[in-house]
Amino acid sequence: MAGLAAPSDAAIIERSVAVPECFAEIFDRHAEGIYRYAAQRLGQQAAADVMSEVFLAAFRNRRRYDTGRDDARPWLYGIAINVISQYQRAQRRYARVLATVRDVPATDVVADEVLDRVAAAQLRPRIMEVLAGLSDRDRELVLLVAWAELSYEQAAQALGIPLGTVRSRLHRIRVKLRRAAGLNLLPPSKNT
Repeated sequence: MAGLAAPSDAAIIERSVAVPECFAEIFDRHAEGIYRYAAQRLGQQAAADVMSEVFLAAFRNRRRYDTGRDDARPWLYGIAINVISQYQRAQRRYARVLATVRDVPATDVVADEVLDRVAAAQLRPRIMEVLAGLSDRDRELVLLVAWAELSYEQAAQALGIPLGTVRSRLHRIRVKLRRAAGLNLLPPSKNT
């Protein structure tokens, strides 16, 4: 059997519709990357929960997967973006509830959480300030390209935007990053 090419993600997902346990191969292939991305965004404590939610949602929606796309990473990262957004909204609601408790000011909870994330991701505070200044959509794009190491085309698929939009946004973000921090966070385009 040596020399046989491994089946594509699309083939595995398509087969998993009839044989659900086949979907475990998608998890085996991509769980580590999704976990790392979630850990960089939210810290290690939340990453396992986010990863589980991503693959549960992917499994439930596997019938709708576009089997014309061999690589499932953009699809999975698109789901991850949504799960992370839901998690962050829940954390903000939790912080608002804590704000009503006199012993634990919400600002302390939010500051501790931000510091934990910076330390966990081992990023310099200056870079985080620049990232924090980006719009949500620009920040997601930067993180997909820089942290998840998606190509421009894969990031476009994950975000549901045209490839040209990805290129122009990343160019604008690079200029902003260079001016603000004297840094270039994004790797050169894999698709130039």
